[in-house]
Amino acid sequence: MAIEPGAPARYTLRAGEHRRDLNAVLGKPLSLEWTGAIACTHCGRATKKSFAQGHCYPCFKKLAQCDTCIMKPELCHFFAGTCREPAWGERHCFQPHVVYLANASGLKVGITRATQVPTRWLDQGAVQALPILRVETRQQSGFVEVLFKEEVSDRTNWRAMLKGDTVALDLAAERDRLLARLEGGLANLRERFGDDAIQVLDDSPVAFDYPVLEYPTKVASHNLDKTPRISGTLLGLKGQYLILDSGVINLRKYTGYEVKVSV
Repeated sequence: MAIEPGAPARYTLRAGEHRRDLNAVLGKPLSLEWTGAIACTHCGRATKKSFAQGHCYPCFKKLAQCDTCIMKPELCHFFAGTCREPAWGERHCFQPHVVYLANASGLKVGITRATQVPTRWLDQGAVQALPILRVETRQQSGFVEVLFKEEVSDRTNWRAMLKGDTVALDLAAERDRLLARLEGGLANLRERFGDDAIQVLDDSPVAFDYPVLEYPTKVASHNLDKTPRISGTLLGLKGQYLILDSGVINLRKYTGYEVKVSV
């Protein structure tokens, strides 16, 4: 799904060349049926199982975007000369990244390419977000995130996020508290990478609203691998989830799946 900021956020379901405005479907019946086919989003070949959100196994093993260091940037091995795709790494990892605080189910720290703001926050279902640091490379963002994880989680409780009862936080105050507590660690990273490599930002917090008619009190998750056809009334959209009266489904999990959508 593509998400654009708005009041509330605007959701578009993308299927090949087709686009569907999902906000317009709120309150209406919706069904999804997996045909059993999966196509690799990189090479297009048919695959029986999806790896790393939409890849066949050969692509999963050879592409840099599927390497462990994408999830853990501090493990970047580009400088060791072992990057799977050095040209890809130079384009995607050697560009400015943002370290941020967000509130989707409580306070968390995260990283994203500067070009992915605010898309990354909407994908996570955050109701608040605040950029706190700008770094030169993805690897540096990983080292900073590891430092911050000494004080704050880097994960979202997706079930709590989908219940819609997240309590608002003073993210600016949290930023100041964390920067003060981690001043020594940040100084060490600046000594290693240079004073300009890690810059403190003075941005203001942003808030997000999602198109939800009714939040579930108990979150039950649909699985297309086990139940190829699901249906229900669309009650809301948050993060990459559809909230149906019959349960919720994370559409990103099924990237590459051939699914018939009926409204």
